[in-house]
Amino acid sequence: MRKSYRVKKEADFQQVFEKHDSVANRQFVIYQMEKPDQPHFRVGISVGKKIGNAVHRNWVKRRVRQSITELKPYLKQDVDILIIARPIADGLSMKEVKSSLVHVLHLAHLLDADYSEEKE
Repeated sequence: MRKSYRVKKEADFQQVFEKHDSVANRQFVIYQMEKPDQPHFRVGISVGKKIGNAVHRNWVKRRVRQSITELKPYLKQDVDILIIARPIADGLSMKEVKSSLVHVLHLAHLLDADYSEEKE
């Protein structure tokens, strides 16, 4: 993902956390904040140390990033999104990660209503 699609600064993370607009399932928690002046969405990914060593954490982040890249055309554009992985996300296959993210993004109303996984 290009840099312009990432939430990287600590201040930006905190601003989204303080908004407290969150949705969760067993694998992921999503925080979101509307940004009407923004041309496209930005995503921040957080994977805590409870998930394991650096190899496992990076493994989860790569799969989340790839899923978001595949879902890019269907995502709401004027929003900052933080995705926090829960420990159960370690060990999921790519298909399971994407399916779980689709579920939680639907709950957060960030995916187009007409999106379905059969399209892929």
